[in-house]
Amino acid sequence: MIADRDRLAKTPAHEVALASIEAGIEAATPQHVLRESLIVEDDILTVADSEYDLAAYDSVVVLGGGKAADMVARELERTLEGYLDRGLVVSTTPVATETVETAAGSHPIPDEASLEGARRVFQRAKGLGEGTLVLAPITGGGSALLALPAGDITLVDLQDATEQLVESGASIREINAVRKHCSAIKGGGLARVAAPATVVGLLFSDVVGDDPGVIASGPTAVDETTYADALDILDRYDVGVPAPVRAHLEAGAAGERAETPAESAALAHVDNHVLADAWTALEAARDAAREAGYEPLVVSSRVRGEATEAALSQLAIAAESAATGTPVEPPAVLLSGGETTVSVTGNGDGGPNLEFALRVAIERPERVVCASVDTDGEDGGTEIAGAIVDGQTLENPQRGRAALVENDALRPLEASDAVIETGPTGTNVNDLRVFVINE
Repeated sequence: MIADRDRLAKTPAHEVALASIEAGIEAATPQHVLRESLIVEDDILTVADSEYDLAAYDSVVVLGGGKAADMVARELERTLEGYLDRGLVVSTTPVATETVETAAGSHPIPDEASLEGARRVFQRAKGLGEGTLVLAPITGGGSALLALPAGDITLVDLQDATEQLVESGASIREINAVRKHCSAIKGGGLARVAAPATVVGLLFSDVVGDDPGVIASGPTAVDETTYADALDILDRYDVGVPAPVRAHLEAGAAGERAETPAESAALAHVDNHVLADAWTALEAARDAAREAGYEPLVVSSRVRGEATEAALSQLAIAAESAATGTPVEPPAVLLSGGETTVSVTGNGDGGPNLEFALRVAIERPERVVCASVDTDGEDGGTEIAGAIVDGQTLENPQRGRAALVENDALRPLEASDAVIETGPTGTNVNDLRVFVINE
């Protein structure tokens, strides 16, 4: 999975970090997850703890989107062979499928293909009857890939607003609260238009807390946020969005537009199942570390905030363990998940995981190796998953500090041969970070 792995595995500690990363990503892939959580036997589809009688439906349809939606669709074709009738999902680089159509879109900023794909998914959800079972793969990246602007908002408006929000430092929950109120398909829009068909959301969570209403901006979920909340977020982060976006939100706050469905009764025909999340990857990474003879400790699956600040906090825990054996005695591995953010002020290349790793490298830690990756294989719009660093990674830490100021973490890490490349992994359960602490 990791390109040029032998070069990166400089020491046994590096090897443990890489093995933990690979184990975590592999455990969160649709192939692995669905083969554990979906079963078909005697016409009964079991999803987690829920059962659906396939013989009771006239047709079974797949509709959804996200970076892993195509891989979910392909696995559904295998599991539901003979039952699946048709479908359409939007992803970034779709894999080959047989029954379910796939369309390509753009991430993190939506493009014309994202708009067209979302429109087709939305249209296919219309007019479905009670005899239809809709299986809806909803995964990280779906907010951009299912782009269907509401009202008078254009794609250009949506692109501008999305870019401003992503660079503002707002959390994904806040960003998606705005997105949901600018879209016809998000915030329960897909599920609402599919009624009265039975809708089963198959969710791969890339958000802290695994709220179905936040994952991919909740196309199949109720929404607790409001138009007023969206306006408050724009003002709090001083986000200057195009006039049509603000006008749309203000009209909604004034009661001139329908709110997203907030009560479960509005989507009574929907079941949402979170099949994979940060813990899916963390548990597998923990097992890999233990098998290598290291004592693993999961610090948290819910790390948020600025990437560089989170890096210093977690490095402090690793350094404490190295010095005093608290909270875990070396040889040990500290693990964390979640989603950190970057407030963009510069014009460089990199994302939260690259900035996290670079901040650790700048401190030149002793007896500590750190690997930080985005589980989808693309950090901050780059084609790099993340990086692996130690105390010798940077020859000139001051240049690393200058790179952080310019949000250009990729450049010094590439120059130090520290970047981790996986290509698209076929899943997305947020960040995965590993600190290996030697004796």
